[in-house]
Amino acid sequence: MKLIHPHALFRLSVLGPLASRDRLEQGDLKRLLRELAAQSYAIPDSKRVFLSEKTIEGWYYAWKREGIEALTPKYRSDRGRSKISEPLQEALCTAKKENPGRSLRTIRRLVGASGLPGATKLSRSSIHRLLQGQGISNLHGSAAAPVERRSYVAAHAGDIWYGDVMHGPKVLASGKMRKTYLVSFMDDASRLITHSAFCPAETALEVEGVLKQALLKRGVPIRLVIDNGAAYRAATLQAVCARLEIRLIYCRPYTPEGKGKLERWHRTLRGGFLGEIDMDKVRDIHDLNARLWAWMDECYHKEPHSALEGLTPLERYRKDLTQIRPLGPFASRLDELFLHRHERLVRKDGTVSYEGQRFEVPFELIGKTVMLVVDPHKQKVISVESQSGDSLGKATLLDPLANCRRKRKSAVPSDSNTRLNTGTNLVEMALDRQMRSLCGAALPLMKEA
Repeated sequence: MKLIHPHALFRLSVLGPLASRDRLEQGDLKRLLRELAAQSYAIPDSKRVFLSEKTIEGWYYAWKREGIEALTPKYRSDRGRSKISEPLQEALCTAKKENPGRSLRTIRRLVGASGLPGATKLSRSSIHRLLQGQGISNLHGSAAAPVERRSYVAAHAGDIWYGDVMHGPKVLASGKMRKTYLVSFMDDASRLITHSAFCPAETALEVEGVLKQALLKRGVPIRLVIDNGAAYRAATLQAVCARLEIRLIYCRPYTPEGKGKLERWHRTLRGGFLGEIDMDKVRDIHDLNARLWAWMDECYHKEPHSALEGLTPLERYRKDLTQIRPLGPFASRLDELFLHRHERLVRKDGTVSYEGQRFEVPFELIGKTVMLVVDPHKQKVISVESQSGDSLGKATLLDPLANCRRKRKSAVPSDSNTRLNTGTNLVEMALDRQMRSLCGAALPLMKEA
């Protein structure tokens, strides 16, 4: 009996709601395709979790025409064979092995300059297929010296945390279905998720928000191992870790093995949570997070883990409570640590701008560069600081109407102490001289009369 390809079985399972129907009414196909595309899947040999409506529709019509055989992946008849000449193949492979970090573009230019016949006509796709067939397309170190990796586990809970982002399902937001991103932090020794949440974006702001909650719930880690993406390279996140004395460690690019435990958590979540949740009952991202946290507390954290000698993540974490660094002196000013600072030049009218709004600062700061202290989650300007971090007062939202009735302060004092001790001024002196001159000229006429 001929074996059915695993990919064909997976595709048929996706088509279940369609394949099980003998007849589709008008509008049923479009509606079912939309519902199937909104779900997440454990796609074989892929890191993606979503399928497009067009892909599912193509599978459906192919299955209707030829049955399950039509769902078996089709491969090129010349798969595994390259049409590139032997000398060119050798030159391309040598160029890649000499420097595994070379891109396809660099290899193409390098070999193109060699003068070999056909070297200038090579396409990027043909070079990629050749290197992939030779097993050298994804080298990231010396071909002769593989990178040493060892399986390890932290001695105590709180020694090492991992942080990463996974693409989540779509939820309703502002009347539209929008994609979510799951930001998670995991403790290495216990596999406990210190905090995890679906967020509307994959930026440093979301990462910092989830980290803040993790710190409040589970203390301060000694080391934090995170990805190399822009969200994790933000100066604000680095500053938070520096103030909390957390050693920030970045994984090597293209090496997800460095966070294998967290990758395993993502697979568990896809199967145990996303595979079970009824998205029709999820109203918004807050509703989705409420279900996530309930599932983590009642299922994941209370499930015995084979790598923890049968203990649950929560039990293993509690064994090391005395070893975990508490927030301690940082607890009362944790909000302050997560504030953002933005450099601004104070205008001549004593204002600075932020996110399209204008704020008044003390008028003595006109012409100086200051730092606006902002609560990034509330998008609220808190105060003004000098570049060295000294407080310079509050930043008040500009009210032009109130300023019409406001008594202004003068930069130059106008009290009587600034006048000359003579009790007069230049205008009075000029008038006095003129009067004396006129009176002097009239005196002889008066005498004659």
